[in-house]
Amino acid sequence: MAKGNTYYGTGRRKTSVARVTLTPGKGKITINGHDVEEYFSNKILILDLCQPLDVTKTRDMFDIEIKVKGGGLSGQAGASRLGITRALLDYDKTTSPDSENSFRKPLKANGFITRDARKKERKKPGLKKARRAPQFSKR
Repeated sequence: MAKGNTYYGTGRRKTSVARVTLTPGKGKITINGHDVEEYFSNKILILDLCQPLDVTKTRDMFDIEIKVKGGGLSGQAGASRLGITRALLDYDKTTSPDSENSFRKPLKANGFITRDARKKERKKPGLKKARRAPQFSKR
């Protein structure tokens, strides 16, 4: 999957899909051609996105380019986080998973490897939303 010094990962969350490319660099994160601070105005989303890098202490090792589409900003941040995690695992695939220096253990312990499968539930007939029933009127 890796070509030369480039590592790839794909992440999904809700209806968002993120394609992540990791290249050795100084820690610059670009999303759809924009700087991460410019794209995600909410600092919480940026912290969420960078968690795998902080856990593995690789924040300043890679330049990250993310192409994300679909969904809202929260879903896009979650998809990007999973994509970064998978790209880090691609980078670390030569290290044994049982090794002390393996990225897999800390990433798994923090729950970054598992895809969050929660999606919006479909609307049911006769209801206003998925579970919200019309207001009951006695008269």
